[in-house]
Amino acid sequence: MIGIVNYGAGNIFSITAALKRLNIDYGMINKPEDFDLYDRIIIPGVGHAGAAMQKLVESGLSETIKGLKKPVLGICVGMQLMTDYSEEGDVDLLGIIPLKTLHFNGRVQEKVPHMGWNSIEFQNNCPLFKDIPNNSYFYFVHSYYIEHEFTYGIATCAYGLPFSAAISRDNFWAVQFHPEKSGQVGEQLLLNFNEF
Repeated sequence: MIGIVNYGAGNIFSITAALKRLNIDYGMINKPEDFDLYDRIIIPGVGHAGAAMQKLVESGLSETIKGLKKPVLGICVGMQLMTDYSEEGDVDLLGIIPLKTLHFNGRVQEKVPHMGWNSIEFQNNCPLFKDIPNNSYFYFVHSYYIEHEFTYGIATCAYGLPFSAAISRDNFWAVQFHPEKSGQVGEQLLLNFNEF
């Protein structure tokens, strides 16, 4: 059963609608002890990284997330929260994956935010992308991105520059795109995560 971290800044409706379509049981995590009720965790996207981090700290959820040993999936802002630092709000984040979240402005000529469908290239044999064709298109909406590198990066996308479309470390997984809005391939990714 999947627990969705309810920190007041996530797009809860979209992810719950997708899980309902897939017949995946879920519930909400509002306080630290709620984590014990679930075997997988999703940190949803949408919102401001600085404000989201503040809510996680105030609710006592941040320290619990850092210590989790069960599978965790971050989506969009939920992915960015796993990094060390974000230029959005000039804030230190959870520090689970030692990368930085940067703003597209001043670094690309393209329109910001990056919004719409874009293809990603992922590592072969990555369980998160099982049964998904490489270079599939996923739906993105973001003005900030995580730097591209090969230690924790498991998928890349290009929008004026290459950036991390997905990252992982140990039991933590994260995607910059919105699988819940990415049609069949996005639903397959959620099904894959549910099988971890």
